[in-house]
Amino acid sequence: MALGNRNSTGHAAPSETSPLLANAYGKTSDGKLTIVPNEPIEEPVGDDGRIRDEEAPEMGQAPNPLMEGLPEVAAKMHILLPAVGIGVFLAAADQTIIVSTYAKIGSEMNALNSTSWIATAYFLTLTTFQPLYGKFSDIFGRKMALLIAYTIFGVGCLFCGVARTMPELIAARAFAGIGGGGMSTVVSILLSDIIPLRERGKWQGYLNIIYATGAASGAPIGGLLADSIGWRWAFLAQTPICALAFIAVYFKLDLPAVSRAHWVTRLGHIDFLGASLLIIATCSLLVGLDLGSNTSWTSTLTISLLGASVPIYALFMVVEHYVTHPFAPSGIIFNRLLSPPLICNFFAFAGYMTMLFYIPLFFQAVSGYTSTEAGLLLIPGIVGSVTGSVGGGIIMQKTGKYFWLTIVGYTMMATGMACIFLCSGVLVTSTVGTLIAFSLTGLGGGISVTTTLIALVACADPSDMAIVTACSYLFRSLGSAVGVSLGAALVQQRLRDQLAKMLGDGEETEEIVRGVRESLEYLEKLSPEVREVVRQCYKKAVSASFGLAGLVLVASVISAMFIRERKLSR
Repeated sequence: MALGNRNSTGHAAPSETSPLLANAYGKTSDGKLTIVPNEPIEEPVGDDGRIRDEEAPEMGQAPNPLMEGLPEVAAKMHILLPAVGIGVFLAAADQTIIVSTYAKIGSEMNALNSTSWIATAYFLTLTTFQPLYGKFSDIFGRKMALLIAYTIFGVGCLFCGVARTMPELIAARAFAGIGGGGMSTVVSILLSDIIPLRERGKWQGYLNIIYATGAASGAPIGGLLADSIGWRWAFLAQTPICALAFIAVYFKLDLPAVSRAHWVTRLGHIDFLGASLLIIATCSLLVGLDLGSNTSWTSTLTISLLGASVPIYALFMVVEHYVTHPFAPSGIIFNRLLSPPLICNFFAFAGYMTMLFYIPLFFQAVSGYTSTEAGLLLIPGIVGSVTGSVGGGIIMQKTGKYFWLTIVGYTMMATGMACIFLCSGVLVTSTVGTLIAFSLTGLGGGISVTTTLIALVACADPSDMAIVTACSYLFRSLGSAVGVSLGAALVQQRLRDQLAKMLGDGEETEEIVRGVRESLEYLEKLSPEVREVVRQCYKKAVSASFGLAGLVLVASVISAMFIRERKLSR
C-alpha cells in the first residue's frame, strides 16, 4: 500500500512493501532472497501516490518479480500465521461482542438510543487510522506498526471496561479504534509482501477463517458475559489476549531494521491534514444523522452539521490530490481499475454491518431472546462467511480468475439481505427463515471480501501494494460507520413515529416512548398489551433498516460489474 521510490533503473527501491532487495529481482549480491525488513530505507514513500494504470502482462512476457512474493519467508508462514492470527481473531471477536451486548449496555446505562455510537465511534477512528497504518508500516516497519496497534487497542479495551457513562464508553471505543485500525490492515499488508499473488487468495482465506472464528466466538461469549458476570468483562477480557498477541508478534516476527532516518523526518511523510479532514467530515455527517433521528431534522445544528460535511469531504479530496504524501491518493481512489472494488467494499460493508448490528436487536426486542441466545443465533451467518471465504480462495487458486466469482458473491449477499427483510415481518416473521437468509448473506460476504481484495492486489502496481490494501480497509470501515449510523437514524426515526402512531398522545405515551428507546428492560414494566404494541413498533423500525441494507447491497452488485479481470500469476 505504501509507495516505493524509483531508482535509476526504473525499479522500486527496496522497502517492506516492494520486496527487499539490492536489485529488482528479489536477490542480494550472493543470489539469495532476503527477508522483509522490519524498517525500510530512509525514503520509502513516493511523491504523488499514483499508480500506473496498466493491463496485465501479455503471454510470454516476463512476470513482474515484485508480484511473486518472498518464497523463503513464505516457507515460514506456518509459524507466522498463528503469531499474527491472534490479533486478527481478537479484532473479529471484538466486533461481534459489541453487536450481542450493546442492547444490554444501553439498557443498563439508560441510553439504548445512543448505542449505535459504541460501534460508530470505533469505526470512525478505525476509518481514519487504517490507511495511516499503511504509511506507518512503510515508514516505521510492519512489526513496529503492529505492536503499536496492539498496545493502543489493549489499553482502549481496558478503558471500555471501566467506563462509568455512555460518553466515557464511546470515547474509549474511539480510542480502541485507533489500535484496531492496524490489527488487520498491517497483517494484510504482510501477506501481500510475502505470498505470491496466485496463492494470496488461499492464505487470505486462512486469515478469514481466523477472523470468522473470532467473530463466531465473540457473539455468544459477549452475550453470555452480559447475561452473567456483566458486559464490562467483554472488554476487560480482551486486554490480556492483546498482550498475548503483542508477545507472539514481538518474538516470532523477526524482521531486521535498516532505516537510520530520524523519527521526526519519517513522521513528515504522514498525511495528518488529510486524516484530520476525513475524521471531521465523517464526524459531522454522523453526528448530524444522530441528532436528526433523536431530536429534529430541521434544527439549525442538524442542518449545519449535515451541510458542512459535503464541502469538508470535497476539501479532503483536494488535499489528497495535492499533498506530497497522501494517505488516500486520488491516483488510487479514482483509478479506473481500483475504484470499482473500493466502492464495492464501501457498499458491502455498509449493508452488512447495518444488518449485523440490528439482527441482535430484532431477536431481543421483537422475539424476546436473551443476549446469550441472540449471540448464538449469529453463528450460522458467521459459518457461512467462513465457508465462502475458504471456498472463494480455493476457486481463485485453481482458476486464476475472480470476476464472476465476485459477482456471484455480492449477488448472494443482496439476495440474502432481501430474504432477511421479507422474514422480518414484511411477509412473515420467521427466526428460521432469517437465519437461513443470514447464512446466505454471510456466504456471499465471505466470497466477495476475499475476491475483492485479490482484485485490488492484481490491478495495483507492486510498489503501491501497502497503500492500496490500506485504502481497501478505509472504504470498508467508512462504509461500516456510515451504514450503522444511517441504520440507527432510520430505526430511531421509525420507532418514534410508530410509537406515537400506535400509542397516541399524552404524558404517559411520552414516558413510554422515552423508556423503551432508552432500555429494553423497560418493556418488562409495561402491561402485556402495551408490551406487544411496542414489540410490533420495534419490528417495523428494525425491518426498515434491513430494507436499507438490501438496497445498499444491490449497489455493491452494480459496482462489482465494473471490476476488471486480470490473470493471477502462479
